[in-house]
Amino acid sequence: MTAPLTGVLRALDEFNAAHPWDHNAHYHRWILRQLPRRFARAMDVGSGTGDLARLLATRAASTQGVDVDPAIVAQARDLTPPGAPVTFTTGDAGTDLPSGPYDVITCVATIHHLPFTDTLALLRRHLAPGGTLVVVGLYRERSLGDHLLGAAASLLNIVTGWLKNRGRRTPGPVSMTARVRPATMTFPDVVREARRVLPGAHLRRRLFWRYTLVWRES
Repeated sequence: MTAPLTGVLRALDEFNAAHPWDHNAHYHRWILRQLPRRFARAMDVGSGTGDLARLLATRAASTQGVDVDPAIVAQARDLTPPGAPVTFTTGDAGTDLPSGPYDVITCVATIHHLPFTDTLALLRRHLAPGGTLVVVGLYRERSLGDHLLGAAASLLNIVTGWLKNRGRRTPGPVSMTARVRPATMTFPDVVREARRVLPGAHLRRRLFWRYTLVWRES
């Protein structure tokens, strides 16, 4: 890598660190648009500080948030208004989920930390007939199209970070403070394995280094 390119990448990293914003929360409203207006039970897997679980609770009779980190589960509880129909528990999303079935299951930026195929199969078993599973995940860039989309996302990331923070330096959102494990699966790998477990699943590359998966249990 040339010295000028290294300098540009370092400057981008420094800017993004000074003007952070939550790429996962960017997709929360999109997730809601994939769901019914009302449903009985929801579960958010890898719920973090609970932002998405609390949004689901505006439509669900009851919502369950699950995260492997006891400290962040305690934080989610503290941030939740008394009486809200949402509960947070500590559990390993790959093996230890609260018993279902659930009408809605969401999983954002979590499944790449877990055995992908086995976790999808587990989520499917917890889904009620007619239920909806929505995953927002990370994938490893490999193709030219991946890198072009990543380049576009890098530019939009700068603009969005600047606008959201009004040019001010600011600490990152709480949900962004944990170390993120890089994704190891390419998008074609994700599509192939997902459709083995979830026939007919709809997957799409997205901006900000994400993909989305939507599947409805028939």
